Amino acid sequence: MRQAQPTRQWPAYNTIWRWHFYAGLFCIPFVLVLAITGGVYLFKPQVEAALNQPYNQLNIAGLPQIASAQVNAALAAAPNATLNAYELPLTPQSAVQVLVSESGELTRIYVHPKTLQILKIEQEDNKLMQVVHRLHGELLIGSIGSNLVELAASWTIVMLITGLYLWWPRHMKGIAGIVYPRLSKGNVGKNNRLLWRDLHAVTGFWISFFTLFLLLSGLPWAKSWGGLLKEIRHIGTGNVVQQDWTTGRSADINSHRNTIFSKINMVSKADSEHIDHIRHEHMADKVGMHQVMMPQIDYRPLDRLVTTVKSLNLAPPVLISPPSKKSPEWTASSKAQNRPLRADLILDGVSGSVKSRKDFADRPLLDRIIGTGVAIHEGQLFGWFNQLLGLITAIGLVLLSVSAIILWWRRRSPGLLGAPQARTEPSYAPLLVASIILLGVLLPFLGISLIVLLLVERWVLCYIPPAKNFLGLN
Repeated sequence: MRQAQPTRQWPAYNTIWRWHFYAGLFCIPFVLVLAITGGVYLFKPQVEAALNQPYNQLNIAGLPQIASAQVNAALAAAPNATLNAYELPLTPQSAVQVLVSESGELTRIYVHPKTLQILKIEQEDNKLMQVVHRLHGELLIGSIGSNLVELAASWTIVMLITGLYLWWPRHMKGIAGIVYPRLSKGNVGKNNRLLWRDLHAVTGFWISFFTLFLLLSGLPWAKSWGGLLKEIRHIGTGNVVQQDWTTGRSADINSHRNTIFSKINMVSKADSEHIDHIRHEHMADKVGMHQVMMPQIDYRPLDRLVTTVKSLNLAPPVLISPPSKKSPEWTASSKAQNRPLRADLILDGVSGSVKSRKDFADRPLLDRIIGTGVAIHEGQLFGWFNQLLGLITAIGLVLLSVSAIILWWRRRSPGLLGAPQARTEPSYAPLLVASIILLGVLLPFLGISLIVLLLVERWVLCYIPPAKNFLGLN
């Protein structure tokens, strides 16, 4: 009779190695994309400042036109659009940037503040850093991409945790190969597997903690995890949750589409009620073509509000938005990437005064925690050092991925995947089981994928011996 083996308190090394191997095999392509795009996005302020330099150094003689005239000039260049926001110019020599919305799509129009000449028109989604942002968060394929990134992020967390377990020194003497790679002459020669092992392990140790932070701080932006968090908050509070971040591009588009103007100042109630009918009326333009006409809206309150908001010295960029169904008052917001500097104002369009102000410190605790995490994630909370820390992490992730590929390729046998061999009788340590259950609950995509993998291994691969052998399950 076979004697029962004692229950292990800690999981077997080979078991953790297999988890680490398969997690890395799936994650590495995503890690490379996210590391490269994230490293570029860290420098969004510098990149956009360089791209906008020609529009921030205009030769402006005399006083600029009033803000309402600048807005009307922008809307004349986009007759079917509605005003989304007026962005305060950075300097007296800067072009005015007006955001207009049409069918949920945002367009940015650069207007000369004095001559009202249209200097540039570009789709907001086509801006370089917006493309990088969407590639980083959604792989440019919308909700499916967001879900794939969330799944990859969940498995990357597993990869990092198991990697730290494997890194933990057991039989090594000294700190060489633990906190710095062994660069002796013999290790750098042709047979340099030990060097690549050290580069992989040491790099993983130094960047794991900040990488884990980046992964966790990015989850609220993911469509599934972030949407679930919003629903839980809604159930908990019983109120509609207004978050300072969106959960994917589809949420952005819906937000823009729901922003329809209510009546303001010189627009009559009848015009407001029939705005949808007026949108479909046609008029002939100077070349005889027909265009959709929007009702004329009086933007003169903007002239008073610009003066008020400028005096507050909010962190740029600062956007002033007209009333809408979502917000029946004029509003102003600082959209600084350093989110603790942000502020939201409700304005009185008649008097030009501030009716209320909500700073970052006034937000709910969870919003402040996530907002601070996002500011660190984007490299903006503590200046250049935050950017440098993020860049080092991104470079480390690329090195980690490349070294993993080299190590895997060198150790694999021809015709096999190269996974560490499974134990004949795997023992499931309580700590491992508890960790899997906890991670599966906190990261639903991870939990679902684990169940699918278990079912495939138990009920599919067992009937396909070649696949089972290739994956190292024999």
